[in-house]
Amino acid sequence: MNIAELNTSLVSIIEKKAELSKLSYNDERYDEVEEELHDLEDDFNETYGDYLEEVLEEVHERICPDSDVLLPTAYLPSNLLGNTGGETFKGEGVWVDTDEYPNKESRLVLVPNPTRLILSVGNTIKKEVWKAE
Repeated sequence: MNIAELNTSLVSIIEKKAELSKLSYNDERYDEVEEELHDLEDDFNETYGDYLEEVLEEVHERICPDSDVLLPTAYLPSNLLGNTGGETFKGEGVWVDTDEYPNKESRLVLVPNPTRLILSVGNTIKKEVWKAE
């Protein structure tokens, strides 16, 4: 697995999601940008899906065994701001039920720079649960 290419693909998708979120639905470019995003996501899932689904299954088994594994692109944030260390991932990624943090809003988020999975709990807890190596 080429981790650098995986990371670059993640960044491209997240940047495209951010671009799309800035457009109104009435913008003449909206459909084109949305189609580009879907193409990027499809290519990503085709190229890295098997690898990441194995990773996600292992992480889910450890962290949130009662939550279903989704396609890897479901775990992506909508922008790159969460990578700076000071931002939270509130509302980003996939909602999961964790044994470690019962009755708390917990989400798994797949982020780049470096490629890793973050368990985000509420506004305060961000825990790296996997890192691509």
